[in-house]
Amino acid sequence: MNDVLDRLSEVLEARKAADPDSSYVAKLHAKGLDAILKKVGEEATETVMAAKDGVPEKVVYEVADLWFHTLVLLSHQGLGPNQVLAELERRFGLSGLEEKAARKG
Repeated sequence: MNDVLDRLSEVLEARKAADPDSSYVAKLHAKGLDAILKKVGEEATETVMAAKDGVPEKVVYEVADLWFHTLVLLSHQGLGPNQVLAELERRFGLSGLEEKAARKG
């Protein structure tokens, strides 16, 4: 599964420098952070609505859109999915309550 994230991350990085008229991702990057954040927010809302509808296929579709736009955000910030995966790995085995308490300290 990481292979899909790695390949997608490579494509998103390449599209940062592409002509905005040639690529949706290049167009998002050209519009800047606020446009990307707006898309992440829209996709998060659509994910919530799909979950409320209770149709599994819609949830999967919307989560894929959310993940995609979140990956665009990471790319725009000079980050990648491996950094997020490393953070999740760091948290693995920690109690969620313990992890949240550690953030406050």
